Amino acid sequence: MKPIVITVLGQNHQRKDWFFDFEGAPFTAFVTGLTADLEPLGVAVKLVFNAEITITINSYADLLNCIKISSPQDNHHNHCVGHLIGKSERLDIMEDIARAVRRVAFAPETVAPDIEFRKTCHNCGCGC
Repeated sequence: MKPIVITVLGQNHQRKDWFFDFEGAPFTAFVTGLTADLEPLGVAVKLVFNAEITITINSYADLLNCIKISSPQDNHHNHCVGHLIGKSERLDIMEDIARAVRRVAFAPETVAPDIEFRKTCHNCGCGC
């Protein structure tokens, strides 16, 4: 099994319109469904929370940046969802996380190196 880790960082919400409950039942059900979809394909999804690092959420881009995707087997560590998918098509956080996970799981070679995104870093702590 190829391990993929979804890490949710702590959030300081400056605007309530970008709040998303990552600990609520809808997100838990989403991760459970994503895990069930990918497991038969050889991908093991794990969800972890890291409250030690906090991102200030002022926009949807910040919300994308508080979610990190890792695939140690492919040497991808803590990439922001925004780094992995670029622009969000519908501002749907669960859809965007699923896109990022699938990209890392099935096309890790298409993920640009961190240095490619130095001009667009949102200070999320990822090191890009």
